[in-house]
Amino acid sequence: MAQKVSIEASSIEKLILSLNNLENDLLEFNELIELTKEDDINEGEYSNELKNIENRIQEIEDEALYFGEYDDLNAVITINAGAGGVDAHDWAEMLFRMYTRFLSSQDMKYQIEEISQGEEAGIKSASIRVDSYRAYATLESERGVHRLVRISPFDSNKRRHTSFAGVDVVPLIEHNEEIIIQDDEIRVDVYRSSGAGGQHVNTTDSAVRITHIGTGIVVACQAERSQLQNKNRALELLKTKLILKQKEEELLKINNIRGDQHEAGWGRQIRSYVLQPYQQVKDARGNTEVGNVANVLDGDISIFIKEYLKWRRQGIND
Repeated sequence: MAQKVSIEASSIEKLILSLNNLENDLLEFNELIELTKEDDINEGEYSNELKNIENRIQEIEDEALYFGEYDDLNAVITINAGAGGVDAHDWAEMLFRMYTRFLSSQDMKYQIEEISQGEEAGIKSASIRVDSYRAYATLESERGVHRLVRISPFDSNKRRHTSFAGVDVVPLIEHNEEIIIQDDEIRVDVYRSSGAGGQHVNTTDSAVRITHIGTGIVVACQAERSQLQNKNRALELLKTKLILKQKEEELLKINNIRGDQHEAGWGRQIRSYVLQPYQQVKDARGNTEVGNVANVLDGDISIFIKEYLKWRRQGIND
C-alpha cells in the first residue's frame, strides 16, 4: 500500500511540476513575441518553440486518459484459443508472442504465470502477470475477442481460414480486507508444467489450477518451482477475481470494470487481423486501421492502446 501511495504521489507531483513549467514557458514565449513583434522576424523562427509547447500540452492532456479506478495497477492478461481448431491454437500463440514482444519493448516487467500447449501446434491458453505502473490501463484495450483471417498453414489445400482467440485482462487489486476462501469452496488440480521452445520447466507436478466452485472462476499458475508457491499465487489471483465479481454485482458496473465477456467466435471480435486477401488490422471500437500487420504481430500495438484510451474517455464524456 505504501509503495502504491508513493507512486501515485510521485505521478501527481510530476504533473504539477509539468504544469508549472509549461505556464512559465508560455509567459516567456509571450514576452518574446511582444518584444520582437516590431522586428522583421519570420514566423518559422518560432516553430521549434511552438512544437515543443504543443508536445508538452499533449502530454499533459494525455494524463486525462487515465481516470479508471484500477488504471495504475499491475495486471494479468490471459489468452484462450477460441473457435478454429489447430488454427486457433496457433493464433493464440501468435497473440502471446505479440504481447510479450510489446511488454519487452516498453520495459514492462512480466512473468508467464501459466501456459498450456495445444495438441498439434500453438497453445490452448496462457496467462502473463505484468508488474508495471499503469499496466491495467495499458492492457485493458486488449480485452475481448481477436479474429485472424489467413491462408491456413495447416490446410493442405491452402484455403483461407478464420480463427478466434479470447483475451481477458484483470487488475491485481490489493486486498484491504481479507477474503477467506475455504477448502470446500475450491477444487485444486496439480499437473506438470509445460513450456514452448525448449523453455526450462519443472518435471514434477508443480503447476496448480484452482476452480472456484461457486462461481466457476478458474485460475492457474506454473511460474514458481514449488507446488505450494504456485498455489499461493493462484489463490491471490482468485481473490482478485472474486473482488471484481463482488464489485460488479454490488455496483452494477460490469461493462465499466470488465467489459462484456463472450465466447471467442463469430460476430464478437473487438479487433480483426487480416492477412489474406489483403493486409489490415482494424479495431472495431475506434475504427483504427493499420496496414502493416507484420509490425502489429511483432508487438507494435501502441496505436490501438492510445486510441482505445481516447475512445474510453469519449464514452465517459458522451
